[in-house]
Amino acid sequence: MSFIKSPIDEFVTVLASKASVPGGGGASALVGAVGTALGNMVGSLTVGKKKYADVEADIIELQKQSDALQAEFLRLIDADADAFEPLSRAYGIPKDDPTREAVMEAALRVATAVPLDIMRTCAKAIAVIAEFAAKGSALAISDAGVGAAFAKAALQGASLNVFINTKAMTDRAFAAEVEAEADRLLSVYAAKADGIFGGVVARLRG
Repeated sequence: MSFIKSPIDEFVTVLASKASVPGGGGASALVGAVGTALGNMVGSLTVGKKKYADVEADIIELQKQSDALQAEFLRLIDADADAFEPLSRAYGIPKDDPTREAVMEAALRVATAVPLDIMRTCAKAIAVIAEFAAKGSALAISDAGVGAAFAKAALQGASLNVFINTKAMTDRAFAAEVEAEADRLLSVYAAKADGIFGGVVARLRG
């Protein structure tokens, strides 16, 4: 089943149910797509305006990047659901089964890879939104701020889906490597998103 073809009300209803998917990872990817689209909206409201003619080429390039990021986020909604299936099956293996540990470890790696990709995509989105905020139409600056807030939320949400899986891994060296990347992405890009949001607030209330 592809969740990205679901009506919004249906997606939210399933999300609220006891169904195993979609979950926090897929929801984070959706929020990331929405945040990126809001940045892209700033671009749409900037292109063609004489006041911003000197940055129009930059804005058009940023929109191309945003289009690609939006598509990637949507792909990751379904990818996250698909990645959880092996882990769901692994949890059902009896604890005395000698194959359980190896199967579980492999499934945890698969389930961790997608939310880590969501985090990486969030980082790219935040960088693009920062450019929209700096160069885009002042009339749409609030949308850049909302986009940054959403992208940060998606980044943080996806990190929790990384950490819940690395916590269960027996290969602690691999888990530490993944956690280090997630920590770096959180440290750098959550702060960058906060900076965008703070800058927008200052412009709106200054």
